[in-house]
Parts: sequence; C-alpha cells; structure tokens
Amino acid sequence: MTSMPVEERIGSHVKRAEQALLGAKNAAVKPAAVTVPQYAALLWLSEKPGISAAALARLCGVTPPTMNTVLKNLQERGLIERTPHELHRNVLETRLTDEGRSAMEMADAAAVSVERRLAAAFTAQEREQLIGLLGRCARVLDDLR
Repeated sequence: MTSMPVEERIGSHVKRAEQALLGAKNAAVKPAAVTVPQYAALLWLSEKPGISAAALARLCGVTPPTMNTVLKNLQERGLIERTPHELHRNVLETRLTDEGRSAMEMADAAAVSVERRLAAAFTAQEREQLIGLLGRCARVLDDLR
C-alpha cells in the first residue's frame, strides 16, 4: 500500500485532463496537417512575429531543443521563415509565411471549437473558479522547483 491512494492524488487528475485535452486538440488540428505543438508555435508566431526560438519555447511550455525541432519541421513545410536578426546575427527571427498563416487559422478554428465545447461544460462561475484553482496549482508547483 502506498502512503497516498492514487485516486486522491490531484496530479493524476490534472494529468488525465491534460491528456484528454491534448487528444481532443490533436484530433481537431489534424485536418490542418499540424500537431498541437506546431499549432501552438504558429499561434504565438501570429501574435508575436519575429520572436526568437527561445522566447517561443517559453511561451509554448517546451524546451528550446524541442522548439527547434518543431520550427525545423515547420520551416521544411514552408509554414515559417527564419531570418537573421539585423543587429544580432546569431539570433533568428521567425515569421509565418502565407501558407503558415492559413494553416494556423484552420487549426485555430478547430482548437477554439474544442475550447468552447470544454467551456460549455461549466457555468461562468465554475470556469472562473477552475481557472483560479489551476493557477494556484501552477504557483504551488512552480514554488517546489
């Protein structure tokens, strides 16, 4: 017997919800021919054109090596372009191509439908409470690092 029953472990429930969300979003963005990590990168690039790979990795919650792989795949498919920064030649600025913007918009419409369906399962008060509780979880866990 363990010192804490599995069903009482909040982390297990958070992980299950995360896996379900990732699965639903993967299915939703598949017609746009992107993965969820690729979609996240495209979405942030639409908001912050020219952002560095390191900053993009932080926003997407992945490691810099993972983001470099994501960006390499997107670049090979012609969805992004990377050019040297005019002042810092070792920094590559990343921007969406027209094709990348189209893929992002298609994937975003599908991802938003997942988010709306999830949100509809809760009242406005429950959504606000859930967001607050998840934020508290993140703060506690960040403090443990």
